[in-house]
Amino acid sequence: MNKTIYIIRHCEAEGQAADASLTERGWSQAKELSDFLSKRKIDRIISSPFLRAIQSIKLFADNKNLEIEREDRLMERVLSSTFFPDWLDKLKPTYYDLDLKYEGGESSNEAMDRVVSVVENIIESNATHTVIVAHGGIISLLLHYYDQSFGFEQWKGLSNPDVYELNISDQAVSYIRLWDNGSK
Repeated sequence: MNKTIYIIRHCEAEGQAADASLTERGWSQAKELSDFLSKRKIDRIISSPFLRAIQSIKLFADNKNLEIEREDRLMERVLSSTFFPDWLDKLKPTYYDLDLKYEGGESSNEAMDRVVSVVENIIESNATHTVIVAHGGIISLLLHYYDQSFGFEQWKGLSNPDVYELNISDQAVSYIRLWDNGSK
């Protein structure tokens, strides 16, 4: 069994709300992303239902005549239902204590479990080359699952968009970053 999963962080958006659209720059990035992916074999696209994720991959999907499957498990992680003006200071310890949980939020382990379950479903599917489109926090937890050194600082280093290639075989799981802050 060999599976390739392209893990994509959405393009630049106008905000964090589920219905936040891409910015003008984000639309330009979506075109670059489509061009970048067009050189790769893709069987399936699975995306967070958030508008910015769908918009980031729509041009590519339309060009390749592929359906975008919406998947709630790819939604961004909810840190808390309470607004934290110091949210960055609250987020950092969740990469060291994976069970740390704030009111109304998910622990890192809970969020990681749901995104990993998407990958497990992909492994069981017939598709060999799948794109998933999601958000920085949930992507960082997925990569942390496979590489414990991927943490808060690496999350901060993610770009909009960003692309990682996750390769899964019977022998090993590995990943590489394909998109380096826009320089492909």
